[in-house]
Amino acid sequence: MSDDTSGGAGGSPQRWLFALTILTGSFLLFLVQPLVARMALPRLGGAPNVWNSAMLVYQALLLGGYAYAHALSRLAVGRAALIHLTLLVAAAFTLPIALPNIEPPAAGSEALWVPYLFLLTIGPLFFVVSAQAPLMQQWFASHPKAGDPYPLYAASNLGSFAGLLAYPLLVEPLLPIGAQSRGWAAGYAVLVVLVALAAFARRKAPAPAVMAAAPEAAPAEPAPDAKRILLWLALSAVPSGLMLSTTTHLTTDIFAMPLLWVIPLGLYLLSFSIAFAEKRRIAGWLSAASPVVLAGAGALAMLGSSRPSLLAVAASLLLLFVAAVTLHARLYEARPEPARLTQFYLVMSAGGVLGGLFTALIAPLVFDWTWEHPLLILAAAALLPLSAWSGWLGRIFTRPDTVRMGIAVLLFAVFVGALRIREATLVSPEWSLVSMAIFAGLIVAAVLLAARRWAFVTACAALIAALGALAQAQTSWEGARSRSYFGIYTVRNTSDGLRRLIHGTTLHGVQHLDPAQETKATTYYGAQSGVGLALSSAERLYGGKARIGVVGLGVGTLACYAKPGQAWTFFEIDPAVLEYSTRGQFTFMKRCTPDAPTIIGDARLKLEKLPADSFDMLVVDAFSSDAIPLHLMTAEAQKVYFRSLAPDGVLLIHISNRFITLEPVLSALAREDKLTAVLRADDSQTDGLTPSNWVALSRDPARIAALTQDGKWRPLGKPADTVWRDDYASILPYLLWKNL
Repeated sequence: MSDDTSGGAGGSPQRWLFALTILTGSFLLFLVQPLVARMALPRLGGAPNVWNSAMLVYQALLLGGYAYAHALSRLAVGRAALIHLTLLVAAAFTLPIALPNIEPPAAGSEALWVPYLFLLTIGPLFFVVSAQAPLMQQWFASHPKAGDPYPLYAASNLGSFAGLLAYPLLVEPLLPIGAQSRGWAAGYAVLVVLVALAAFARRKAPAPAVMAAAPEAAPAEPAPDAKRILLWLALSAVPSGLMLSTTTHLTTDIFAMPLLWVIPLGLYLLSFSIAFAEKRRIAGWLSAASPVVLAGAGALAMLGSSRPSLLAVAASLLLLFVAAVTLHARLYEARPEPARLTQFYLVMSAGGVLGGLFTALIAPLVFDWTWEHPLLILAAAALLPLSAWSGWLGRIFTRPDTVRMGIAVLLFAVFVGALRIREATLVSPEWSLVSMAIFAGLIVAAVLLAARRWAFVTACAALIAALGALAQAQTSWEGARSRSYFGIYTVRNTSDGLRRLIHGTTLHGVQHLDPAQETKATTYYGAQSGVGLALSSAERLYGGKARIGVVGLGVGTLACYAKPGQAWTFFEIDPAVLEYSTRGQFTFMKRCTPDAPTIIGDARLKLEKLPADSFDMLVVDAFSSDAIPLHLMTAEAQKVYFRSLAPDGVLLIHISNRFITLEPVLSALAREDKLTAVLRADDSQTDGLTPSNWVALSRDPARIAALTQDGKWRPLGKPADTVWRDDYASILPYLLWKNL
């Protein structure tokens, strides 16, 4: 053997260099993901499934990158490095990152169009950078003193975790999109240099086949059989799917909080760092506790689908983290010898794609609710190591027949006790001591059932069914729910004589069931709300042929402000929402504007195609499930609105939100464009009404003066320091932290 330290045969293995290269590549990968999603926001809106679609594309590109790394692993490092560096330089010609100019999606085709857009935008770069982790580990392992290369994957995921957090906390609040793209390109240049240095450090390393044939090489283990490969697939697919299903479940069914999608992905990445670490203590503790956490947190998460709470959010995130660490730790323990490292990562990446495919594409088409989430919880239960708990039941029941009887009794007790808990929490959200004691007993029973895997999985299924799944199944059976790419909608009739449309956890619209009150405005649109006052004044301000545009249909409540002779046009991104009005579940449009057209698609893009001066009043009410469509609140969007308005037209924007204060944002926009702007805060809370905040803006101060002559409006408050633009907008400074 040569003693040339740069040649890879002797001297130091230079672990720091490979760890730094892996960390840098992973940091860039997870910095570019939210960067491209933010860049695409003006075309896509803010639906949770947009992020799931993006993640599926990234997982598919990661699979391609790992397959490419696996192919290169058969070559000597010098030759592989030449190919890899050539592709890295070739991919650099696609920089800086920019969206391709393609037509917007047709209604209903978003699930395919979104991945297509992301592939065109970032495909080559993501593909070649994604090969970093397995390729650098394989190059590192070519040194005879390298040791186990697998813990370097922990560095990879620490880099991913850092990149993910850096974007919303540092990059987006501080830099416009153009600067973000240029900064990423600079980071890419650093990565190319690091890869070149790593290649130089192993330039004389032979191909793996030559290394394996060396006299001092350890005997190769047998090739992994189909059973082992299927285990790798399952142990990687379930955490991947669970990460995405947790995101959907939280943002749809429990808590539509801004930036919430960052947390599940961050925990998922962090789980790899713990599971693949050289020191196994933390992974061991979490694995031992995983049956308790899965049963308890899974029960609380399901309970949250009926009664949302921060406890349910915390339980869902704890479940994801512990399950991901446990399953990834089991995956690490099933790893092959370093010579098969790239094959292992290729299969692991394929599992990630399968989990993402099921959650992001198949589930929204097959299920009318987030059924994928409880199914993946049960899949995790079927894969958890249960050895630490398997003997407990045998210590209580010593005979086989009594064990079977004990299992049956415990399963019955778990189901009945869980039903009791759900009934109690529906009456009062506060947990009594009795309820807490019963719940603790249920978890103990579930853990005792870990004596048999099928019994433990059945116990988890009983908890999930009793605490929410049965109620959700009843809603599905009644046909009161539908699911689209943009969300899950549920229709409920309540005892106070109202029919409600719920979008996730957010009220989307209400109508009185009494025929005599069917046309009465409800929720945010009452007669004393800002939009109610403005639309009631349309005839006075613009005459009998006023032209009204409404962005965001809901259940069509605003239609009943229409008067004969007026021309109304609605804009709605989701065809599923329009169906609730056209098939008669909500009759506002049928009763009040039967001939008004509804334009399906992103309103900003559709308005750009309409002639200028199309409306006298334009209402923007496009928030969904408390998500903020930033692309509808930027300076560029405002120019689109005022282009479509008459010179003296009025723009009305709904800014009611539990988590973000939007008044400073609109105040800054009004200041920049020298608009007159006022706000109406309505506190009505009776007869189906909901408190609301509406802002009216116009280029004509006289119109605003005429609108506000009743004295119910006030000027906007202090403007934000920075105007939101398509290339710069951050909700972080405007979060209402006390409500999170």
